[in-house]
Amino acid sequence: MKFIHLSDLHIGKRVNEISMIDDQKYIFNKILEIIDSEEPKAVLVSGDVYDTGVPSAEAVLLFNDFLCELAKRKIEVIIISGNHDNAARLAFGESLMERAGVHISPVYKGSVKPVVLSDEYGKINFWMLPFIKPIHIKGLFPEAGIESYTDACRAAIENMDINPAERNVVLAHQFVTGAETCESEEISVGGTDNVSAEVFAPFDYVALGHLHGPQNIGSNKIRYCGTPLKYSFSERNHHKSVTVAEIREKGNLEIRLVPLIPKHDMRRIKGTFEQLYSAGSYSEDYIHAVLTDEDDIPEAVGRLRDIYPNMMILTYENTRTSRNQTIDSAEDVQQKSPIELFEEFYCRQNNREMSAEQKKFAEELIESIREEKA
Repeated sequence: MKFIHLSDLHIGKRVNEISMIDDQKYIFNKILEIIDSEEPKAVLVSGDVYDTGVPSAEAVLLFNDFLCELAKRKIEVIIISGNHDNAARLAFGESLMERAGVHISPVYKGSVKPVVLSDEYGKINFWMLPFIKPIHIKGLFPEAGIESYTDACRAAIENMDINPAERNVVLAHQFVTGAETCESEEISVGGTDNVSAEVFAPFDYVALGHLHGPQNIGSNKIRYCGTPLKYSFSERNHHKSVTVAEIREKGNLEIRLVPLIPKHDMRRIKGTFEQLYSAGSYSEDYIHAVLTDEDDIPEAVGRLRDIYPNMMILTYENTRTSRNQTIDSAEDVQQKSPIELFEEFYCRQNNREMSAEQKKFAEELIESIREEKA
């Protein structure tokens, strides 16, 4: 069975205060062209359909049009909610939509029923696991001792009635340990939201959402397909694509990537004002311009937009700006837990280490804040 894996559509997103709706309309049409060419049995959308839990009417209409186009083609559509979505709002009308072959994960309440499709090799079960947090799952499985995101996902999967002799696919929206991140994603400091890949062992394919860069985790059966568009300049070197997966008999999985070319690319250009203005060629790409001039250039933004009308950001990189150094790199911060970061901050402010009592108090405070936000 062939299916298309999509995720992190972020419909309605604004990047540097510029609406991406027109770019999203364009790329959805390109995705439909790929679907027409590939003729998949199903399309999977692994969360973050919208960029906010209360999407605009314009965003909802765009997704409605996309679903209608898929329904016209009589393709099964399987959708889960992500951390940006409101699960209850996204699932509105799910029972009616199922009649058109559109399956949306309901709010997670402790059980998951698969969407069952068939081909010449037999049944294939698609399990919808929306974005979950430990705080959501503790009350559902009080005996499981759930403390971490790995515990939460393990408990949810163990409570699925999975037949290992059949082919099983899961849609999930989590941060799996070992994946590469970028600045446009919401990842907890210190990796507290990590999920171990081992919890997904029962599945023949894991259709992941949450991270914007396309990548496999360990093998091609655990995969982030990435966003269909670049949503920040930290993604400028990503190669966006549609993931086409095909499972024949159990254990026989093939993955192919079909490139997605956007209406506007996202690029970073660097040089003196004169180099970018006089030697530059007209481009409607989204631009982050970095000027290396030592002095600020009057009206640089307006003048550069003669050449780059969709310029989003202008910054300077020179001897003045190079003096501003940060203490820790983003990579350093990502590898540290919240309490480790707090201990470092306390030490720098007070020139002494925290006492055991102070550390215990800080840990309890951090946990209470985390639970309030959950």
